Amino acid sequence: MKKDKFILDACCGSRMFWFDKSNPDVLFMDIRELEATLCDGRHLSVKPDVVGDFRNMPFPNNSFKMVVFDPPHLHKLGQDTWMAQKYGVLLPTWETDIRAGFEECMRVLEPFGTLIFKWNEVQITTNKIIEIIGKQPLFGHPSGKQGKTKWMAFMKNI
Repeated sequence: MKKDKFILDACCGSRMFWFDKSNPDVLFMDIRELEATLCDGRHLSVKPDVVGDFRNMPFPNNSFKMVVFDPPHLHKLGQDTWMAQKYGVLLPTWETDIRAGFEECMRVLEPFGTLIFKWNEVQITTNKIIEIIGKQPLFGHPSGKQGKTKWMAFMKNI
């Protein structure tokens, strides 16, 4: 499956931000599979191509030209809430997990590959995340109703 995929979405969830949710160049990975009905009646489907943990990915070094990293961003949330179903929940080890996930994303990137890191700072600031991963993004952009979702771009240096 990997040979014809150039992009990895390491935490695909329900592929919400993808224009083409079946993009043939993307390998969609998530730690979970889920079919659920949200509180407003909408159907939620998390069906990754690969079930895997972003902290320990099953891919060789330098495998992808681009990696998208959109990990869960909420840690104060009940496990059975619709928000938890839709976005996932950070574990109590979230700081170590985010650092390990970032390092894994960089490991599977080809040299000079691009990592797109999406973070929502409703509960944890982007500055805290940058401190945890220990790398400054090349550039970024806020989005969302209150500008709390941050899209950041990183490049893998050799």
